[in-house]
Amino acid sequence: MNRKAVRAWVLYDWANSGYATTVLAAVLPVFYATVAASTLDATTASSYLGYTHAIGMLCVALLSPLLGALADLSGSKNGFLKIFTGIGIISTLGFSLVGEGDWLLASVLLVFSTIGFAGGNTFYDAMLPDLVPSGQREAVSARGYAYGYVGGGLLLAVNMVMIQQPTWFGLESSLQATQWTFVTVSFWWFVFSLPLFRIGGRLGRSKLPGSVQAGVISWSAGFSRIGQTLRNIRRLPELLKLLLSFWFFNDGINTIILMATIYGSGIGIGTSHLIAALLITQFIGFPCTILLGRIAGAWGSKRTLIFSLSVYLGIVVLGYFMTNALHFYMLAALVGMVQGGSQAIARSLFSELIPARRTGEYFGFINVTGKFSSIFGPFVFGLVGQLTGSSRWGILSLIAFFAAGIVLLRLVNVAKGQADALAADQEDSFPQKSMGSGSAEQSGSIRR
Repeated sequence: MNRKAVRAWVLYDWANSGYATTVLAAVLPVFYATVAASTLDATTASSYLGYTHAIGMLCVALLSPLLGALADLSGSKNGFLKIFTGIGIISTLGFSLVGEGDWLLASVLLVFSTIGFAGGNTFYDAMLPDLVPSGQREAVSARGYAYGYVGGGLLLAVNMVMIQQPTWFGLESSLQATQWTFVTVSFWWFVFSLPLFRIGGRLGRSKLPGSVQAGVISWSAGFSRIGQTLRNIRRLPELLKLLLSFWFFNDGINTIILMATIYGSGIGIGTSHLIAALLITQFIGFPCTILLGRIAGAWGSKRTLIFSLSVYLGIVVLGYFMTNALHFYMLAALVGMVQGGSQAIARSLFSELIPARRTGEYFGFINVTGKFSSIFGPFVFGLVGQLTGSSRWGILSLIAFFAAGIVLLRLVNVAKGQADALAADQEDSFPQKSMGSGSAEQSGSIRR
């Protein structure tokens, strides 16, 4: 394992987490409503922002599997990572030019920055098997998420001080400070991505038989691979079961991330408390994500992931009874304990069950299906809350997502899935059903 390359890979999570925390979670929603869409009424502004997020995610959903397949065919994951990161950085920088009433410009920039951020993560995730051997991916994957928490949290803390005390930074107003926060996010993202850009070119260069020539992108070949993925994933039953589980529990996790602020605000918790809780989640997430990664290395990814999802069940139940800011802080701490670890372990577990030479293709497929499935959690949350007249019942409805995810995850046979993926990779064809049991028996020494 190349430790220098691993450090560069981990640092990229530090780099792009500034966008996730400052832009998506904290600053942009308020900036969009009060500045960019200030000429619109509040309901219309909120709707436009929601539509913009949906358009951005749809674009990513449609592009990810195709570009992942092309990255495998051409052996250029790092090249695609650079392109998408560049799109994200330039689009984020563009927010600094948005003024009052520029909602259309802000929406276009948000679509492109979403494409850059999420698209880049597809190729970033797909580099993990190229960097780290099986058995060590849990810890490295967790380290990436952990450093992302710290990087995003530090930048968010600085940005919050900038907005609240603009004169300390030689700025005239909070509006000007807010515009400069987008500049800091872009600079942060660019600088800390450079190590991976320099090293990443030596990763994932192996091509599949019949792959495209260097510098030539065959879109028909990419679409053909997507169709092949849809057909062949059914012949990797353990990977398919993990994917089904992921659709449920990832939807629950994403719904908590997206709806926590709205839910807290709805029960009377002030904005300052909500932002402080977000920072608590970030900084608690750092050590706890690393710890969960190490636990997964010793205890097994599957067991550790089931444990973390069980904690989420407790979070949902406690959220139902939450009444004040102290309770919200406590829940933020619990989320920080398991959020990054759950996602990191899931990423590592996927990497174990995916054929090594098809990582870009499959991570693209996982990302796109995960984004489509993420529609249902917020929808159920809103529908249940509307039908019952209380958002508390909406948050409680997420129990179903985590419970279904745990049940399906318990059915995954990791050893058999690893053996099937290895056979598929060695033969460049997918194993027949008769190969499954024999391969699993030969791999009995692999930790379950």
